Amino acid sequence: MSTPNPNPASDPTPAPTATNTPTERPSVLFVCVHNAGRSQMAAAFLTHLAGDAVEVRSAGSAPADTVNPAVVAAMSEAGIDISAETPKILTSEAVQASDVVITMGCGDTCPVFPGKTYLDWTLDDPAGQGVDAVRPIRDEIERRVRALLSDLGVPAGKAL
Repeated sequence: MSTPNPNPASDPTPAPTATNTPTERPSVLFVCVHNAGRSQMAAAFLTHLAGDAVEVRSAGSAPADTVNPAVVAAMSEAGIDISAETPKILTSEAVQASDVVITMGCGDTCPVFPGKTYLDWTLDDPAGQGVDAVRPIRDEIERRVRALLSDLGVPAGKAL
């Protein structure tokens, strides 16, 4: 049976603080209008590069019926299969459950909650574009996702 340390100042175990309490994995939500292009690519890159180290969500303010086929093809070229993904509606719950919310051209439709980090990535919209036009958008999204991982202190686990 252990006894309490009579001199807490000499206790080598630090008291829990915001800086030394174990934290859960960060959660990121990517939002674009249709959740059929930019946010799908960003979520796929983050999932691919971070694995289980980051919780990843994507949604749209006015989701399409399917993911843009040119986006699916461009991501396939990068070795990531998103053919089974489906666009999802943006909910307040998804925003509340996320630490970082990254919008991509959806304007003010994203609900704002205190304590969240909000970023707006200005990117061309791949809607109605062919694979040739989607590739540079895909590559810029990958670059930004890698920078995001660095900012979150999460190592990118895979090179493309």
